[in-house]
Amino acid sequence: MPDLRRGVLFGIAAYSMWGLFPLYWPLLKPSGAVEILAHRMVWSLLVVAVALAVRRHWSWVKELARQPRKLALLTLAAVFVTVNWGTYIYAVNTGHVVESALGYFINPLVSVLFGVVLLRERLRPLQWVAVGFGALAVLVLTLDYGRLPWIALTLAMSFGVYGLVKKQANVAATESLAVETLVLLLPALGYLLYLQGTGTATFAHEGAWHAVLLVGAGIVTAVPLLCFGAAAIRVPLSTMGLLQYIAPILQFACGVLVAREVMPPSRWIGFSIVWVALAIFTFDSFRTARAAARVRRNSAGTLDHVVT
Repeated sequence: MPDLRRGVLFGIAAYSMWGLFPLYWPLLKPSGAVEILAHRMVWSLLVVAVALAVRRHWSWVKELARQPRKLALLTLAAVFVTVNWGTYIYAVNTGHVVESALGYFINPLVSVLFGVVLLRERLRPLQWVAVGFGALAVLVLTLDYGRLPWIALTLAMSFGVYGLVKKQANVAATESLAVETLVLLLPALGYLLYLQGTGTATFAHEGAWHAVLLVGAGIVTAVPLLCFGAAAIRVPLSTMGLLQYIAPILQFACGVLVAREVMPPSRWIGFSIVWVALAIFTFDSFRTARAAARVRRNSAGTLDHVVT
């Protein structure tokens, strides 16, 4: 199978699994969001450690240990991914699946905004239009909910910062996840031991199947990230940008069709504005990518002509 096609399949697998998460977290009730989050941290570290052991890939540890800046960035990434994971689990298990989907729909626009504010990047005109539509959608949905859609904004902001920090760290996906979960291990274990000590833990107290599902939280965390890492090195960024919409589309479908969340007309209007913003953003991204590819081809052709 060609490498590109394999990468696309890995990407589809990763985003599809992320999109179907709303079907998994409710199975872990009566565990609370923080308990689920702690189990997710502990067991995902075990899964990543097994993956690294199978590959016999440990040489990166010494190299990374000599780079305190990267370790600090990955520690910061661990904090923001904790906020993201915890908010998402809370949203799904309290009946806010649609709002969580909104967070991942607007995440690309938030990332663009971070580029302007933090990295001093300049936006193209259509990107400004897309960001403007995104802001309008948040305003409409704020009026609809009667409050700021804080779950969506927290998910979008935390994941946007997480992606920005990971980009600065520039560490491979598996190794990065290993460090992040290792940073989170002691707080997670401490919290789980506290729950056991106070008699409020659900692990091993709600039956064997419930315990298996809590352990599975680590697997469903690590596997999509490993698939994503495999896709990212094989697939062009423009294609990955298109694939990323699979997850919020599936989350939205889970909220509307499975969880039967209420969608009044005003909420449909807000989401429609978001989708218009994403259509403009995607069109501009593809147009820019094609123009850049055309310039590269022309430059290569000119160079070949000069050489001959």
